[in-house]
Amino acid sequence: MTLSGALTLAVLLLALYCATDPFKHSAISDFPDFETYKIELSPWSDLPKERDRENLLQRSEIKFLNQVQGPESVAFDPLGRGPYTGVADGRILFWNGRSWTDFAYTSSNRSELCDPKPSPLSYLKVEHICGRPLGLRFDKKTGDLYIADAYLGLLKVGPEGGLATSLATEAEGVPLRFTNDLDMDEEGNVYFTDSSTKYQRSVSFYSSILPDIYAELSSRNFLQLVFSGEDSGRVLKYNPKTKETTVLVRNVQFANGLSLSKDGSFFLFCEGSLGRLRRYWLKGEKAGTSEVFAILPGFPDNVRTNEKGEFWVAIHCHRTMNNYVYALYPKLRKFLLKFPVSAKLQYLIHIGGWQHGVIAKYSPEGKLLQILEDSQGKVVRAISEVEERDGKLWMGSVLMPFMAVYNLA
Repeated sequence: MTLSGALTLAVLLLALYCATDPFKHSAISDFPDFETYKIELSPWSDLPKERDRENLLQRSEIKFLNQVQGPESVAFDPLGRGPYTGVADGRILFWNGRSWTDFAYTSSNRSELCDPKPSPLSYLKVEHICGRPLGLRFDKKTGDLYIADAYLGLLKVGPEGGLATSLATEAEGVPLRFTNDLDMDEEGNVYFTDSSTKYQRSVSFYSSILPDIYAELSSRNFLQLVFSGEDSGRVLKYNPKTKETTVLVRNVQFANGLSLSKDGSFFLFCEGSLGRLRRYWLKGEKAGTSEVFAILPGFPDNVRTNEKGEFWVAIHCHRTMNNYVYALYPKLRKFLLKFPVSAKLQYLIHIGGWQHGVIAKYSPEGKLLQILEDSQGKVVRAISEVEERDGKLWMGSVLMPFMAVYNLA
């Protein structure tokens, strides 16, 4: 056989393997209905060129190592106490200045399944039981804490903590499957995101022992949402007076972080798959409409407003040529996802090979003001949220067992 013939045969065998995935080793083997969709990423010419060549985030202080597992959101109460954070076992913890104490929880099931484990990823099998609080916001007037739980929807707990009360689990007849982040206006209206109506946050490994409910369990995996690019994400509004939940924006590709402007005239929300911030107008002539606010250098998680009205955005990674090609050619993406490569490795390929922290600050007008990063992932490998407080940036991560604090001075 000639060399060209051998290469042709090898390509055909690889194509056959990927088409059938006989040994179920691919990242999408447990998702028979998995589909990929085109992601209309902005042209390279529109991306910010600024970089933090000094890797300033490497100067961050690691705090509470192995004391908090997966602290996604960071919040301070109206009296300035905290931080508070939601962790992987379903609790919301409070730092009292000396130690972490239990403040609240979202699920009434606090069995041994939810007991402390060695890493955030240790809870993936039981997140739907223990709860997974993501976005946290305090009502400055009442002291109530509002919680976006990935599985349990929108909840609220009083200033004394305890078991949170459910506020919303569906909108317009469609269940909340991946409640992610929230903020509220002065009238008490809560604006929040549901990342997907198809995929939940985590994957379960129970298929072999619980086949009867495998169809439901196998749909929980945020990586498949990332890989798919599907657009069932929503931005919603909960009215505390009528107790109604309405949909403000539909067809969002991975709706994620959300934060109101300082003057309350609009809020921003993250379009995770598109690498953009979008502005939704609440007041003025444009009320009820949305528009692109900023094109980001990478893919965002949460966004938070500081006292000056500026916006800090936590970014998973810089955009690469690899994920640009993946986005524009969904059939190629699906083909490559059928390689005998784990979801974790596919994700690392997607983000450029390794975890590395990036945050960006934007003006209320959408101008990029500052970028801070740890491009080598030496100190701050992953960031889910940035909260500016008293000249410091408090950074949480759903993937890390610590918080990081960067001194702006």
